[in-house]
Amino acid sequence: MAGIKGLGTAHTYDGSNLRVGIIHARWNTKLIDALLQGSLKSLKAAGVREENIVIQSVPGSYELPYAVQRMFVASQSQASSSGAAGLLTSATDLLSQSTGDLMSLPKDSSASKGTDAAEGKNTGPFDAIIAIGALIKGSTMHFEYIADAVSHGLMKVQLDTGCPVIFGLLTLLTEEQGLERAGLDAAGKGHNHGEDWGAAAVELGAKRKGWGEGVFLE
Repeated sequence: MAGIKGLGTAHTYDGSNLRVGIIHARWNTKLIDALLQGSLKSLKAAGVREENIVIQSVPGSYELPYAVQRMFVASQSQASSSGAAGLLTSATDLLSQSTGDLMSLPKDSSASKGTDAAEGKNTGPFDAIIAIGALIKGSTMHFEYIADAVSHGLMKVQLDTGCPVIFGLLTLLTEEQGLERAGLDAAGKGHNHGEDWGAAAVELGAKRKGWGEGVFLE
C-alpha cells in the first residue's frame, strides 16, 4: 500500500519574476551537492532565471540562520543601490528631454522595480531563500542542540524579515536516511527533497508578492 507522506498535488507557479537565494552548509557534501542540484532543477523548471539565483555557502548548518539574515539584508542593499542608480539615470534623461518629450515618458521603469529590462535580471530583495543543511546524529548531544537551534533560528529570521525561508535542513539518524532523502540510495527508492524545496520557494515567493498586493493566489 502506498504511503501517505508527501507534498500532495503539485501546484504550478510562475517564477520568471522572482529572485531566490540559496545558502547551504558544506558539511556532508555528497548530500548537500545533490540537494542543491534538486533545488536548482525545480527553480529553473518554474521559470526562475539563472541570473536571479544567488548561491552562497557556510561551513556548517549552525551558521545558516545568520547567513540567511545577512543575505536578505545584502539583497535589500543591492535593491537600494540599484534604485538610486536608476533614479539618477532617469533624472539625467529628463534633463536632456524637451518638454514635449517629457509628456510622453512612461510612468514606470524597470529600474524602479529592481529589474534590468535588458537582461531580465532582478536586483530587488530576495523573494525567498532556501537554507540547505544535513545533520547526522553522532554519539553526543551535538546533533540535538544544533538541530533545535537552527530550526528556531530559521523560523525567527523569516518572521523578522518577512521573507520566506524554506527549511532545507535534513536531521538524520543514519547516513542511509540522508542518501534516500537526497535521491542517492542504491535501491533507487528515495526522493531528492531539494526538488520540493525549490518548488516551495517559487510558491511562497509568488504568494508573498500576491499578498503584498492584496491578491490571494492558489
